[in-house]
Amino acid sequence: MGKDDAILNQFKEDQSGAAEVDTSKRMRIGIIGTGWIADAHIKSYLKMPDVDIVAGADLVPGKAKKFFEKWGVENVKCYESHQAMLDDESLKLDAVSVCTYNCQHAAPTIYALGKGIHVLLEKPMCVTTEEAVEIMKAEKASGKVLSIGFQPRLDANMQKIKEIVESGVLGKIYYIQTGGGRRRGIPTPFGTTFIDKNTGGIGALGDIGCYSLDMVLNAIGYPKPLTVSGYKSDFFGKSEKTYPKHPEYAKVFGVDDFAAAFVRLEGDIILDFRIAWAMNMDTPGDTIILGTEGGLRIPSTECWNGTVGGPMKIYHEVAGMQVETEIPIIKAKDGAPSLFDMKIRSFLDACKNGTPAPVPTSQIIYNQAILDGIAKSSEKGCEIKIEIPEI
Repeated sequence: MGKDDAILNQFKEDQSGAAEVDTSKRMRIGIIGTGWIADAHIKSYLKMPDVDIVAGADLVPGKAKKFFEKWGVENVKCYESHQAMLDDESLKLDAVSVCTYNCQHAAPTIYALGKGIHVLLEKPMCVTTEEAVEIMKAEKASGKVLSIGFQPRLDANMQKIKEIVESGVLGKIYYIQTGGGRRRGIPTPFGTTFIDKNTGGIGALGDIGCYSLDMVLNAIGYPKPLTVSGYKSDFFGKSEKTYPKHPEYAKVFGVDDFAAAFVRLEGDIILDFRIAWAMNMDTPGDTIILGTEGGLRIPSTECWNGTVGGPMKIYHEVAGMQVETEIPIIKAKDGAPSLFDMKIRSFLDACKNGTPAPVPTSQIIYNQAILDGIAKSSEKGCEIKIEIPEI
């Protein structure tokens, strides 16, 4: 066996069977916010044999009731505010999914934790670093599980990226280029929630940028961000041509549709980042991770889908020769749970077993600080220092 083969064999697929679920201990679940992402949550919860969905809340009168009727879930108590639902002690809630728009992620999360209820919070964690800090303070005071909805990191190919970095085959990591985007893909099929500053808060940055950052930051151990020089724009979002059926959306658009940044991370690592909802390009480029012993290329996708766009390649040196090792795509087995199902299951298991959150805030606050730092740097027109207080 050659040295090149030996390197490849380090990264062969290793899939293990799913553990059995203890149905004797059931989880009473509530859903806060019944917009489109809540459909994915309830779809997964309904597959879980140890879950009872007992409550839902939405600010729009009657929306929660229609949501549960659509899914055929009966005997669910519906409320028009998260406070009313969480104040109802007769529900005896164990956990909630927070599926509200970005600007309302913090308030219900903090309130639920204050009531001693576990929380699965959809991505992005929130809008600002300040909000993230308050969320973490509530989490620390409660002692409850708070996990952030980053299901792509559960993909076997994403985990392979982390495995490759941790193996040492790349050596010391010093530069990362990452991002992603869509040629045209501003999310307005469900109205203006994503694009209105008062509800979305941030645009492509929070919607798909958080995923792209998590892919590489998780792989390298989530080093602390130090400084950021950021840029964001809204050329497509503010153009009536973007919405032929709803030109009025251009006046509502108040977030970013493109962003880029140069971020310095602890450990003398440079992060070159770009993300887009819309651009005159098919992709802003593949993700690359450069190390002193090798480089890793991760093919991009046309639209972020939670995995990589094709076989990855390690560029390295063997016996004085410059060679490439291709890492085959790991395909999910027939009948395997979806990434979203795995997200829900891992959250429930953490709540029931008292184990750490699958996607901890101690990591995602760095992700959030970068997103917020890009927005603030862009507004100031200069590089800024990223400040994250001790919690």
